[in-house]
Amino acid sequence: MTVDVLLLTLLGATVGGGVLLLVVALTGTARTEHGVVRSGPGLVARLGRRTLLGVALGLATLVATRWPVAAVAVGAFVVAAPSLFGGARAEREAVARVEGLAAWTESLRDTIAGAVGLEQAIPATVYAASPAIQPQLRLLVDRLRVRVPLAVALQRLADDLDDPSADLVVAALILNARLRGPGLRQVLGSLSAAARADLEMRQRVAAGRSSTRRSSQIVMAFSVFVIVGLTAINPDYVAPYGTPAGQVALVAVAACFAGGFLWMKRLSGVDVPERFLVATPERTGVRAPVAGPPGAGPGNAGGAS
Repeated sequence: MTVDVLLLTLLGATVGGGVLLLVVALTGTARTEHGVVRSGPGLVARLGRRTLLGVALGLATLVATRWPVAAVAVGAFVVAAPSLFGGARAEREAVARVEGLAAWTESLRDTIAGAVGLEQAIPATVYAASPAIQPQLRLLVDRLRVRVPLAVALQRLADDLDDPSADLVVAALILNARLRGPGLRQVLGSLSAAARADLEMRQRVAAGRSSTRRSSQIVMAFSVFVIVGLTAINPDYVAPYGTPAGQVALVAVAACFAGGFLWMKRLSGVDVPERFLVATPERTGVRAPVAGPPGAGPGNAGGAS
């Protein structure tokens, strides 16, 4: 009996480690690019009530079936369900953001045509901007009001928008803010046309992928329904899974289902290019501390007198 308990505990720990890797793969981790660590809120903050619900349903499954593998799999599925079944809302927000960016670029181009500087044109175009990007633009104006350099404020705007199309527009504005050269109107006109083309492409792709996403959601929901229904209606049929060997087999079954779900999710998703205007200490105006000689403290950082 002790050997069985130890084996079940080991199986549960193994599946728990796999589930942790699955959750990290779905939610992402902090990345380091060019010396800058980019990270979002903590895992608990991002998952929130879904984590508590997953733990509760996992414990309920463990009490009802006494299968640790099934309990971990149920908890992981509840946590990852929005990522597996969702995606349409994020696509709609991205499309609205690109559409608002194209309209704001055109408005900025027309405002600059009246011989207005970039520092004056940006605040003048914020309140007529699309609601999809207006909070980020208002934050940009607030930074300019507190005397943040224009190039630094624009870099932070790119990080706030977090979109490859926005990087193109913001990069042109940063170059103009630093070099003060002519031709910004023509560049903004070309960028707005490029943003419109990107918007049209994303809309076509989203329309084509909607049927694939709907089919994957139906397959996932039907699979879960069959598993739960079979366990509840005919428990003798699934009784062999209660043995240690059955738990090992259940790990393989759960892994197959998880791989299939992730594959269908990938088929229904849209890959966007990586951003190139990533925040660095030089772009954000934050200078890295210069290391002094060994043993030197803050008081003698300026050297010998």
